[in-house]
Amino acid sequence: MSDDRLIVALDLPNAVQALALTEQLGEAVSFYKIGLGMLTGGGLALANELKQEHGKRIFLDMKLFDISATVEAAVRGLAQFDLDFLTVHGDPQVVQAAKQGAAGSGLKILAVTVLTSLDRADLDAAMIRPGDLAEIVCERAERALDAGADGVIASPREAAAIRAL
Repeated sequence: MSDDRLIVALDLPNAVQALALTEQLGEAVSFYKIGLGMLTGGGLALANELKQEHGKRIFLDMKLFDISATVEAAVRGLAQFDLDFLTVHGDPQVVQAAKQGAAGSGLKILAVTVLTSLDRADLDAAMIRPGDLAEIVCERAERALDAGADGVIASPREAAAIRAL
């Protein structure tokens, strides 16, 4: 019996290899993450096949970020695939647009606070305000949740502080 708390990342070059992995894992896994790297390798078709033909849950990790109208339209299109989760950047206007695009569907919007690969030097280079990285993550999480995000993506270091929000 599978456990939905286990989400297997299909970070493979293409959908053919990813589908082979899902077949190997069989009923032991019911939830898969498909990231941006596989989008051009058949990722969206794979998401649809896994969801519709195999009854799997799908977390589409796209980290969308654009003007509101574009995010809303993109999410509206993705919501037609009956996916479970979609990531967007945690800027409030992006989250709000994504929620509007997902309206009427079961698609949950997860907001990325700060990419976990970034450190303070990266934030400085991007001209993101000074301050402790953990504080910025928590502030972005709070703003994203206030904007309607169903959840946030952050490193485990901030999990307790975010839960306290």
